[in-house]
Parts: sequence; structure tokens; C-alpha cells
Amino acid sequence: MKSKSKRPKTGYNKRGAKDIREAADWCASQNIEEIECMVPDLAGVARGKIMPVRKFIQVGSMNLPLSIFYQTITGDFPDLEGIVGTVQSDTDVFLRPDFNTLSVVPWANDPTAQIIHDAFLPDGRPVEESPRQVLRRVLKLYHDKGWKPVIAPELEFYLVEKNIDPDYALKPPTGRSGRPETGRQGYSISAVNEFDALFEDMYEYSESQGLEIDTLIHESGVAQMEINLRHGDPLELADQVFMFKRTIKETALEHDIYATFMAKPMALEPGSAMHIHQSVLDAQTGNNLFSDPKTGEPTEAFFHFIAGQQKYMPAITSLLAPYVNSYRRLSRGSGAPVNTHWGYDNRTAGLRVPPSDAENRRLENRIPSSDANPYLAIAGVLATGYLGMMEANKPAAPVDTDMSEVPSGDMPYSLIQALIKMERSEPVAEILGQQFITAYSRVKQHEYETFMRTISPWEREFLLLSV
Repeated sequence: MKSKSKRPKTGYNKRGAKDIREAADWCASQNIEEIECMVPDLAGVARGKIMPVRKFIQVGSMNLPLSIFYQTITGDFPDLEGIVGTVQSDTDVFLRPDFNTLSVVPWANDPTAQIIHDAFLPDGRPVEESPRQVLRRVLKLYHDKGWKPVIAPELEFYLVEKNIDPDYALKPPTGRSGRPETGRQGYSISAVNEFDALFEDMYEYSESQGLEIDTLIHESGVAQMEINLRHGDPLELADQVFMFKRTIKETALEHDIYATFMAKPMALEPGSAMHIHQSVLDAQTGNNLFSDPKTGEPTEAFFHFIAGQQKYMPAITSLLAPYVNSYRRLSRGSGAPVNTHWGYDNRTAGLRVPPSDAENRRLENRIPSSDANPYLAIAGVLATGYLGMMEANKPAAPVDTDMSEVPSGDMPYSLIQALIKMERSEPVAEILGQQFITAYSRVKQHEYETFMRTISPWEREFLLLSV
């Protein structure tokens, strides 16, 4: 049984602290003993150090090796020749806390806080390989134009029975009725209620961290859920997705089950997506640039934004679908969009324009999977929309028919194809940074090579005695 007696009652407010002095005052008021100092790596995994709050307040920052941004999901490192020297890969980078992200760690047994950091080189330059910096780089382009992008992520995930042997397939967990789901229960209230205790803790933990959950629904897969976060600033929402993933995983473990954000965790169930709704405002007036302020009709900027995502989607697919498993979701008949078509309220298109009034006109990108690093996925879709607006691209005609079996010819079907398309796109490299593109590609290629060392049951079943 978990004990909450020593835990802080509330987290910091949405804005976090302003500086180290406010952070110190808040930690004292909450009796914080330790602080988790973390930075998201290329996979969106929290790397960092845990230190006594006294030391954090004293030093104000910490060092980690640059190599944390070159670590694969398996814990290995790719060949770094041509990227950074052997010595430089172990050079310390300096992590500065973003006090806006200060909050409690509500699942910790002792009063603990957490804070996200940004990474800098010894000469003060930002670390270009850092996902948070990649997103900041894209947001600066919008800022320089006097624009303010707004996003809202929808995050799908599965609850599964604990699985300690990777050779066995995943199974749905047992709920309060004592029975696991045996059929798909899309939008079922009672199916969500099977895990009431878990979700009550999830809401409590989320609120204490300032995570603004809009809705919770049961998706179409067995024990598949979806959380919608409220719209807002892209960096803030990326932080919230990063923190929410940690939150639901920790909450599920307390209830003796797993929560997984794998894109395709079960062969016969739908994949999990991270749909990203996007709009762009005039930073001064707050008007939606996608709607004419007089007529309410869609603007040319809106169509340019769509066209940019259509044109450059193949080049950023590896950011939206970052693992071999991601492409099991992006396949025909999977229920996921496998195209760059767009349409009005057409969920079979990769790009959907949801029904809305003029003020809330937006574009939903349905390609990203839930395993994507939120900083990189958001940076990728906003970068493509920006390119469309800069190049005044024209979109194809909207589609109003079922496109689920009509993939776009230029969409990659594998991680390697996606990486090649990214490396060959000069406009995307210019926006996201060539250093990042090279680092990301090396890491993902190494992960793919590691995967290829594993012989699957399919190969043994159909090739062993037949070829």
C-alpha cells in the first residue's frame, strides 16, 4: 500500500517559479528533501541526477556528458565518427533549470520535486542535439514573424498486464470486476470505470504537477485509453506530455500493471497515436491566422500551412514514427492514416480539419504515434507548416472519401526509408539543425541494426523449413 503522508499536498502553479529564490522558498514551504534534475533525451527518456534540495539551491545547475543525447533506446551508442570526437562526446554539457517546470513528484514516498533543464555547451551555446532546443529553434522562427503557434496533443496508450518475459505477447489487465476485457469497448464509460482507482490517482498526480487534462476516453483497442491535453504553448505542452508519460507509467505500476506508449503493442489491436492539433495566432492581436477576421473564411495562410505538411511530411516521418514498431501501426488496414491527404473531418486522412468556428480553426496531424518524443514531433509538424507558409505552397484538393487503403506514394514504409528522406531534405535540416539531423539519424540507424539482430517467430514459422 502506498503512503502519501509525507508527500506535498500541491504542486507549483502552472507558471512554476521565476528564479532560484522563488524555487528555494517553494521547496521550503513544501518540505522538499530531494529534487530530480532531468533533461529529455532523443527518445524522450528522462536523464539526469537526483540531488538534495540544499545542493540544488546552492549550485543552481549541473553537468552531464554530451553523450546522453547519443544514447539509443537500448542503452548503446552509435559510431560517433564525423559527428563529435571521442573526447568531445564525453565533454560535459551544462544543464540550466527551467523554473517554469518546477513541480512535485507526487508518487515519491518522500517529499520530492522535479525540474526540466536545458542543455548548453561550455561556451554558452545551446546543445543542438537536445530535443527541447530543437523545438525552441522552430518556435523562434514563428516568434520572429510575430506568430504564436498553439497546439493540443491527444495521447493514446494501453494498460496491460505485467509482462516480465518479452517472448510472451501482452495481455489486457484485470479490472475491478476481476475480469480482463475480451472485446473492444470504444468510448465505454464502464470500461474506463474498471480502472477507477488508477485514474483517480492519475488525476490527482496530474493536478499536483500542473498537467491540464481535458478529457479521458476509452479508445477502440482492448484497455486502450486516450488523454486529451488542453491547448496552449507548444513547449509547455511538450513538457506536459513528457511529464504525463512518466505519471501514467508510475501510476500504473502502483496498481501492479503496466501503461505502454508503444505504437503497436498488440498485433490484433489498433495502434496508439499522438494526434497534434495546431493553429497559429498573431502574437499581438491574438487573431487566428487561419481565419479571415472579417469573413471567418479560411485564409491562404491556412492552406499554405496544410500544403507544407503535405510536402514535407515524408521528411519528418522518422520524428513522428521513431521506431521499427512504429511502422507496424503505419500500415494498410491498421486503422491509422498512411497518407498525406487532407480533408474536412475525415479521420482516414493523415491531415484532418476538425469542425470548429473561425476562431478555433486548426489542423490535426494524425500521423504521429504515441511513442514519439513530444518535443521532436511538435517541432517537426510546426516546421513543415512554417515551410509551407514561407514557400506559399498550394495543397492538393481535400478528400471526402475513405483513404485508409490509399497510402501516399512518397510516405516511407520503414524507419530506414524515413531516415533517408529526412537526411535528403535540405529545408528540414536547415530548420531543425544539421547537427541534430546527423545525431538523430546515427542513433536511429544503430537502433535499427540492433533490431535486425533479433530473429522473429514469423521467420522461424514460415522460413525455417520452407525456404
